[in-house]
Amino acid sequence: MIQSPHDRLPRQGLLLLAALSLCWGANWPIMKVVLSEVPPFYFRAVCLLLGGVGMLALAGAGGVPLRVPAGQWNRVFWLSVFNITGWNGLIVLGVSLLPSGRAALLGYTMPLWSTLLSIRFLGDRMTARSVIGLLLGLSGIVVLVGGSLDGLLQAPAGVVCMLLGAWSWAIGVVLFKKLPVAMPISALTGWTMLIGSLPLLALAVPLETSRLTMPSFWPLFGMLYNVFIAFIFCYWAWNRIMQMVPVAVSSLSSLSTPLIGVLGGVVFLGEPLGWREIVASLLIVGAVGSVSLKR
Repeated sequence: MIQSPHDRLPRQGLLLLAALSLCWGANWPIMKVVLSEVPPFYFRAVCLLLGGVGMLALAGAGGVPLRVPAGQWNRVFWLSVFNITGWNGLIVLGVSLLPSGRAALLGYTMPLWSTLLSIRFLGDRMTARSVIGLLLGLSGIVVLVGGSLDGLLQAPAGVVCMLLGAWSWAIGVVLFKKLPVAMPISALTGWTMLIGSLPLLALAVPLETSRLTMPSFWPLFGMLYNVFIAFIFCYWAWNRIMQMVPVAVSSLSSLSTPLIGVLGGVVFLGEPLGWREIVASLLIVGAVGSVSLKR
């Protein structure tokens, strides 16, 4: 099991978290744009496949060994299933089914599930900071989702997809700590993306090939953003953060991502900015600060 060297994010981790939150958060409205012209499974499968190949190519060019240690392929496989295939496949369906981009915030109930799972399977202990952060963060999510409750109830399949996606990600986070793979993070990230893309591609070919068309400029730009930013950079950064701190800290730190996603929807998609967004922003900033900052 990976022993985290810090109980709060060090300076390098905070910089990674800021970049990760901005880049992953901005991707929620970008996904909406891509899904307007690209079928969901093809969207995720192609971007993950190219992202995995690109990550491995960059790691290899930098002299990083790419070989998976003997006897650890099964660990890489299960990390790919839950962190990549399950999360990406389910959330892209949820985002396409739900009427509001804000519904994607259901996916960020992940910190609740991962914290509970880490207590049960990793023996982690809840600190006062973690409890406060969990309560603040989930309160912020509830405030944001509350404004879209009618829309959520009209698309229960989308709600189920998002919650199952959150569980898949939470299990993947715990497995990352429980079943460490003795290889560099860049190589591990590349292999999990590459392997995780294959089941999605296997679904896309028979189900979505008839719907494929050449996307216009902005959806194509969104796909390139996903390959190079949302996948190659962000997945590496996320795995690096998970190495640094316990599950509760890394999971709760991710709550800043949906906040950026909502603000991105306001700026780029013209979604309304009201009291819910402002209150939720304060709650989520408090949550991230309570588990990430030393002072």
